[in-house]
Amino acid sequence: MEDCMSEDQIGRIARETRTIAVVGLSPKADRPSFSVARYLQSAGFRIIPVNPGHAGELILGEVCQQDLSAIPDSGTVDMVDIFRRPEAVPQIVDEALASLPSLRVIWMQIGVAHAAAAAKARDAGITVIENRCPKIDFPRYL
Repeated sequence: MEDCMSEDQIGRIARETRTIAVVGLSPKADRPSFSVARYLQSAGFRIIPVNPGHAGELILGEVCQQDLSAIPDSGTVDMVDIFRRPEAVPQIVDEALASLPSLRVIWMQIGVAHAAAAAKARDAGITVIENRCPKIDFPRYL
């Protein structure tokens, strides 16, 4: 499950990414998804919450979207950060590939990996990170 990205590639992602759709973002401050998204915001990234159970609500000052295809400015999303179980990843990857024209990175959080979905995204030219956390990896590059 460990990802084989080089530190140079992680650094490039940290420096070049601007807008991150956070799939599975919880409005609860004690959840890992919330603390990671809050960190990303504080580091200057725009986050777009994606969680069907909270669509239309504000999370960290941003309107939560039903799914990736509902994101209004979908052409601005550089990265999708996935806080969902591995079995949910294929559908998320398919939706991301179909609805996010500027997507460059799919990031799966610690404990999340899906080989077939990762291969499909890589075949489409997307950089894929599995089983890592940008809150842990990004600070040394920002």
